[in-house]
Amino acid sequence: MMTKKATPEDLERTMLALVTAQGEGKTVSPMDVARALGGDAPDGWGPLMQPVRQTAVRLMKEGRVLILRKGRPVDPDDFKGVYRLTMPPA
Repeated sequence: MMTKKATPEDLERTMLALVTAQGEGKTVSPMDVARALGGDAPDGWGPLMQPVRQTAVRLMKEGRVLILRKGRPVDPDDFKGVYRLTMPPA
């Protein structure tokens, strides 16, 4: 278990590992990424939610993950609300 001081590298590595483990067509919650690093207590994973989002946006711009909202890819610079993460199409 990591602490709140997860580095950008930790976030990227964890996010890519979880998305890859799910496989094509399956999604991961950003909360799953935060909990993998911060643990199950809200004060552990809660502060990681914004860094997880920032990492997801960067990785989407690099073509390494897709951010989905209601099952559709979003504009990484302009999306609100609940989102999921998945692998980009091969």
